[in-house]
Amino acid sequence: METLTPLIMEKSSEKNTAAFTHLSTLSQYIIPFGNYIFPLIIWTNYKDKSEFADHHGKQTLNFQLSLLLYTLILALIAIPIFVTVFLQNLPIEAIINDDDFVIRNFNLQGNIGLLSVGITAVVLFGILKFVEFFLVIYASIKASNGELYKYPLTIPFIK
Repeated sequence: METLTPLIMEKSSEKNTAAFTHLSTLSQYIIPFGNYIFPLIIWTNYKDKSEFADHHGKQTLNFQLSLLLYTLILALIAIPIFVTVFLQNLPIEAIINDDDFVIRNFNLQGNIGLLSVGITAVVLFGILKFVEFFLVIYASIKASNGELYKYPLTIPFIK
């Protein structure tokens, strides 16, 4: 009977470690790059000790790296569009004569297609961050229940 208790404790410990690995990504809201640093620290410490923690650590890091890639792509779409539209409508007199910049004749008609793409990229980013939060919570619940979980739309950078 005594030999079963350490086995159960180890399983519970693995589940807690895996769940905490997922939850540690939420540190990004307090500490910059915490969503990469803390899961990486946890994963590297436990990957050789537990296959379960290794699986969840890889999933967490792959998901965060995939989100970084998706965010960079959306930023590379949105930022140049907004800068281009802004610069097209910037009066040259405001730059040359150091006058105050007053938006009087901001022309959106010629740029509505570009702005639609830029706004769509920003909305997609917002949806991505919203979904990320709930997927992290869901993955941590799965891990705490002892289930394997794979995030959707994740590129397997770490195999």
